[in-house]
Amino acid sequence: MKKRMIAIAAATMATMMMATPVLAEDYKIGICNYVDDASLNQIVDNLESRLKEIGDEKGVNFDISYDNCNADANVMEQIISDFQADGVDLMVGVATPVAMRMQASTEGTDTPVVFSAVSDPVGAGLVESLEAPGANLTGTSDYLDTASIMKLIEAVNPDTKKIGLLYDIGQDSSTAAIEAAKAYMDENGIKYVERTGTTTDEVQLAADALVADGVDAVFTPTDNTIMTAELSIYEKFIDAGIPHYTGADSFALNGAFAGYGVDYANLGAKTADMVADILLNGADPATTPVETFDNGTATVNTETCEALGLDFETVKAAMEPLCTQVNEIVTAESFNELETN
Repeated sequence: MKKRMIAIAAATMATMMMATPVLAEDYKIGICNYVDDASLNQIVDNLESRLKEIGDEKGVNFDISYDNCNADANVMEQIISDFQADGVDLMVGVATPVAMRMQASTEGTDTPVVFSAVSDPVGAGLVESLEAPGANLTGTSDYLDTASIMKLIEAVNPDTKKIGLLYDIGQDSSTAAIEAAKAYMDENGIKYVERTGTTTDEVQLAADALVADGVDAVFTPTDNTIMTAELSIYEKFIDAGIPHYTGADSFALNGAFAGYGVDYANLGAKTADMVADILLNGADPATTPVETFDNGTATVNTETCEALGLDFETVKAAMEPLCTQVNEIVTAESFNELETN
C-alpha cells in the first residue's frame, strides 16, 4: 500500500518562545483508482493537490492511502479491505467499478464514499437520483453528451456515412453513451458498425476490423479499456485515414484524433471539495447532489490531425461553434510527460 501524507498545516503559537504546537486534526482517506489511465490519474493528482490546499487553509491533515487495482477485482477487494482495517474516515472510488465495490463494502456502516468519473451513477445503481443520492455515496460524474460528439463528427467530416463504434461491452461507462450514439445515428440516417474488446489484444483486433469495415470515423465513449489500448491502435486509424473521436482528452493525448468531454483536472478538484465538505462541514452524502459538468471542451491531437491530412485551423473553426473551447495536444503517454518537456 502506497502512503501519501498530504498537508502538514499545524497551527503554532507565533511567539519567540515557540510554545508547544497545536496539532492539526487528522482525517484518513482511502483512494482507489481503477486503472492506470491518463484521465483517471489526472483526477487523482488534482484531488490530492486540492486536498493539500484545503488542508493548508483549514489547518488540518489529510492522511491519504492511495492504490491502483489495475482493473483486477481481487486486488480491488483487498485494497478496500485494507482501507476498512485502517479505519479510514472516507473512501474515494475513481471509476464506476471501484465505486460499486465500495458501495457494497460500506453498506450498513457510517463510512462515507465519494466517487469520481462515474458516467451514469443512477444507471449503475449507486444513487437514487443525482439531486438526492439517498445513501452514504455521492460524487462527481463525467457524463458524456454523446450527441455533441456526433455533431462534431458531422461538422469536421460532413461526408461521413458510416461510423464505427469501438468499446468494451463490459464497461458500464460505455453502455448509455453507445446506446445514445446508435439512437442519434438511427434518427439521422447514419450507418454504424460495432466492434468490441475486453483486452488490449482484442481491441487491436477490433480496430483492424473497423478498418476492414470501411468506416469513415470511429467513436469511443469514456471507456477505460479502449483508453488503455489507445497507444497501440491510433496509428492503425491514421494509416487508414480514419479519425478517432473519443470521450476524453486522455485519448487524444495517446494519439486519437479528438477527445470531447469534461475537464478531468477540474473533476478531481471538485471531488476534493466534496470530500472536504463531508469531513470538515458534516455534509451528508445522502443529500449532497452529484456534481455534473457541461464544459464542452474538445481536444485535438495536432500531430494526428496533420497525419490524417487535415488542417488544424479548419478543424478548429468547424468545432468552435459546438464547444466551449478547442484545445491542442500532441501524443504522449501521460500528461506529466508533456509538462516536463
